Amino acid sequence: MIHDPTSLGRRLGAMVYEGLVVFAILIAFFLFPQIVLQGFGFQPSGKLQWLHVFLVLLVYFGWCWLHGGQTLPMKTWKLRLVDHSGAPPRPLQAILRYMAAWPSICLLGIGIFWALIDREGLFLHDRIAGTRIIRDDSAPLDPPDHRRGSQKK
Repeated sequence: MIHDPTSLGRRLGAMVYEGLVVFAILIAFFLFPQIVLQGFGFQPSGKLQWLHVFLVLLVYFGWCWLHGGQTLPMKTWKLRLVDHSGAPPRPLQAILRYMAAWPSICLLGIGIFWALIDREGLFLHDRIAGTRIIRDDSAPLDPPDHRRGSQKK
């Protein structure tokens, strides 16, 4: 497969947008349940709370990557996750990518900076999982104009 020159800036822009989506997901599926549980006197430990965050985000990213290869920000920025042959990622690849992304991002972004020295410009977690982000030009830029087909002759 020919390497797609998806720019680092485009991928970073999508990551910033992804941060907003992740924040909303964590409010809905982490913070609210934690508030309710604490209202009933259940005070989960810090480790249990981190496990909750980890699993909520695993479900979100895993579902999106395995069902279309795109999260909402990836759709907006016209990016798609694929394996090296251009096929959709396999479940093990999606899980491996997700797990490798945690240290890749949390350790001062070392996995993001990796893209500056990688021969194909891949993030470290993509290199580890055997995936890549490509530009998805299959989506139309403008919505179809349905009025054309309904005009009277």
